[in-house]
Amino acid sequence: MAMPVATIRSLSKRLCPYFRQYQALTTAPRRFKSSKLQPNFGLLLDIDGVVVRGKKVLPQALEAFQMLSDHTGHLRVPTVFVTNAGNKMRQDKAKQLSDWLDIKVSPDQVIMSHSPLRIFPQFHNKHVLVSGQGPVEDIARMLGFTNITTVDEVRDMFPNLDMVDHKRRPPSTEPRHKGELPKIDAVVLFGEPVRWETSLQLILDVLMTDGYPNSAPNSIAYPHIPVFGCNMDLLWMAEAPLPRLGHGSFLVCLETLYNKITGKDLEYMVLTGKPSQITYHFAENVLAQQAREMGIEGPLRTLYAIGDNPVTDIYGANLYNQYLGQKEVNRLKKSMDRRMKAVQRGSLFEESQLEEESQKVVAGLEQVPIPYEQLEQLSVIMQEKCAEVMESCIVYTGVHSKHSSVQALEGDIEPNILVDHGHRDFESSSELLAPSMEAHHILDAIEQIFIREGFK
Repeated sequence: MAMPVATIRSLSKRLCPYFRQYQALTTAPRRFKSSKLQPNFGLLLDIDGVVVRGKKVLPQALEAFQMLSDHTGHLRVPTVFVTNAGNKMRQDKAKQLSDWLDIKVSPDQVIMSHSPLRIFPQFHNKHVLVSGQGPVEDIARMLGFTNITTVDEVRDMFPNLDMVDHKRRPPSTEPRHKGELPKIDAVVLFGEPVRWETSLQLILDVLMTDGYPNSAPNSIAYPHIPVFGCNMDLLWMAEAPLPRLGHGSFLVCLETLYNKITGKDLEYMVLTGKPSQITYHFAENVLAQQAREMGIEGPLRTLYAIGDNPVTDIYGANLYNQYLGQKEVNRLKKSMDRRMKAVQRGSLFEESQLEEESQKVVAGLEQVPIPYEQLEQLSVIMQEKCAEVMESCIVYTGVHSKHSSVQALEGDIEPNILVDHGHRDFESSSELLAPSMEAHHILDAIEQIFIREGFK
């Protein structure tokens, strides 16, 4: 028999304090914790502009990692280096970081912009065209791809396709093609290539011919074959006084040309690297594995993302923090929905049971589906217990500084106009660009975090 309305209202009133308790936990200012030896927080560190500028290690970084490591050179806090660079193997990057910082960094602690592509096995046996520089074929194989063709190989096979540089044009006596190329099933963009004009031309050829670049199609294929984009950084900071063009700039060129030629938008199967949410899911999973190996009990409550670029580092961290907050709300809602359905069925809870169940919700012990369309097939990387919050910390040693040339570049623009350096597929939001913490450099950031967490 259905419960009387008055009884349902009465029980709802009893549940209200738990909603308020959850609100208080998620909105109240964080208090400094008492001193502790075992951390329940993790670090996501950018590299360029935070640890190094070009190949020069920032002086504060060495001192910061002395604080973070023990006498054996191992890090005392779960830490991952999350970089949008994609021109190295992660084991090479780990060795480079170890040499720079005089600590022990394992390949598992390095997350490159392309690292999440390992969780797309349905494409690993497809014939993929890869773009970038460095050991792109080795990187693709490390990620799981088995049938790989590079842009340079396509050019060598069909030299008549690359016509911008007059000096590289093949003589008329040279054969128009030097082999057969099976259909290309997908395009993987690892990072900015050396010869942009060659890569732009050949990638456009592949997209518009449905994977047959040396054939003349009757019509432009659309939707085009899948495209995976890694690293959306429009700019990055090296030793030069002005920021340098990054892979995000190359993507802007490719997207603009494709739209101008076909009248349609270039669509991505997935975008990886910061600020993509997939990258932060991947990073949190790696941090959780580290924590277990270090003997840390329970989930890491707080994740701190330290970076120098508001458009990628800060935006991405804040976007993931919104996801974590929404996940908690969804958990609470799902639990309360079950309570109300139980009431309607006549299954009443005792007061002690209600309190116990609500505490489980607040502690985040219930799993719910991930409300993110691109992650439907990625449940393998999700944890039952995830972080409660991600803090975003900007340091002023890279792309964004209070005296940097970024402000000089934008100095003639009206103050009320926000220059959007983000990728086309990510909504421009001044709120997501605002860091929750600010630091002069990485050492300052680590000191602030240790104080917040009461960690020695």
